Amino acid sequence: MYALLQAADSIAAPNALSLSSFVEAEGFAPLVRAGALVVLGLPAAWAVARWIRGYVARVSNPQKGLITGKLVLWPLIIIIMVSVLGELGFSLTPLLGAAGILGIAVGFASQTSVSNIISGFFLLAEEPFKVGDIIDVDGIKGQVLTIDTLSVKMRTFDNKMVRIPNETLVKSRFTNVSRFPVRRVDIPVGVAYREDLDRVRAVLLEVADANPRVLMEPEPMVIFQGYADSSINFTFAVWALREQWLQVKNAIAEDVKRRLDEEGIEIPFPHRSLYTGSMTDPFPVRIMQQQGESAADPPLPQDADETEEPEDD
Repeated sequence: MYALLQAADSIAAPNALSLSSFVEAEGFAPLVRAGALVVLGLPAAWAVARWIRGYVARVSNPQKGLITGKLVLWPLIIIIMVSVLGELGFSLTPLLGAAGILGIAVGFASQTSVSNIISGFFLLAEEPFKVGDIIDVDGIKGQVLTIDTLSVKMRTFDNKMVRIPNETLVKSRFTNVSRFPVRRVDIPVGVAYREDLDRVRAVLLEVADANPRVLMEPEPMVIFQGYADSSINFTFAVWALREQWLQVKNAIAEDVKRRLDEEGIEIPFPHRSLYTGSMTDPFPVRIMQQQGESAADPPLPQDADETEEPEDD
């Protein structure tokens, strides 16, 4: 035990109180004070950070509340640890020197982490999205759960958790689909060339008027897209509240099909040709004898390549 105390004295400052004399002279009072700082200080720091996070979240948004809470918590923890070391009689000068050397080594080894931390501050300042928004990042769509120091965590619609580094969000393009209170629903519609386009337009607008979830401002639109191989294509665009966008999309698509069928408006679709054997041989069609035809009717002529003229002797 005495050897351990002597080893601890060697890393303390010369003018600091050694652990051996510390225990002999003052007893366990500094240890009690250090323990009190840890037991009472850490919960107090956590409570203060939590209160500040909640306050900032109420007056601003949850995103800034999370970041502000962490910015308050970690400095308080550092202050408590420094106070504990001071109560134990350690000099901070050698520790600060060692921390500087260690910080340089860690800095080179954690360049990506530092970049993510800085990118997190950029996201906080720009605020392109907040907690609860639905974003689309490289085809991954989900709801933002947390905005942390190093990454953003999302929950996809099939209930998977996706972690995206902050640096990726700063460098890449993403879409915030819930930024604004209303969204547009685009339904592609194709009709046959023989249909009356004015009648088609009127039927589509009646579908929008009949749906109570469709907004009349901005008003629904029927946008001409072009002439396709077998149809004239339109885009039927209606507006809905952000929370009702999916319901409106499903309902409008079903209502359009139902009304076009009721009005006798044709929705063309691609046709296929069937072949058997090689690709150039047509599908065989056998013509059966119809009622009223004579059995003595001459047979159908054969293909030219299957009949041969008799050769002259």
